[in-house]
Amino acid sequence: MSAIKEGIILNEDKTLSFGNYEVTEKIKVTDFNVDGNIYKIRTHNEVTRLSKNGNLLLETVPGATIHNLSIKEKEANFSIEGLGDTLITLELEPNTNYSLFINDVNIDKIKTNLSGKINFSTTLSKEPQEIKIEKHI
Repeated sequence: MSAIKEGIILNEDKTLSFGNYEVTEKIKVTDFNVDGNIYKIRTHNEVTRLSKNGNLLLETVPGATIHNLSIKEKEANFSIEGLGDTLITLELEPNTNYSLFINDVNIDKIKTNLSGKINFSTTLSKEPQEIKIEKHI
């Protein structure tokens, strides 16, 4: 896999891929429209930030490349690559319990805060890690 030179793309399967941790100059896309939702991406080696309709959806510090982001009612999935220890913030349903899986290993149970955000860290490399966040029913 590789960095997204355009900043953000819509894949054939309707998932989003975005981010470029390899560049030092910021890449910005401010009006990426998918099914009436407006996405904004800002990415470089220090941070990757994706907003949807003005609200933070996903952020990594330092920057990363996310492939095939899919957020559905019961789970979120994406693969991620980057360099070193990375903090990931993702907005889901507020005040809800989830299980975090990295490369099919159940890492932890996490609960979103009142604004629906979760934070977790992982060590990234150029080899993508598969992330799955599954809602407890």
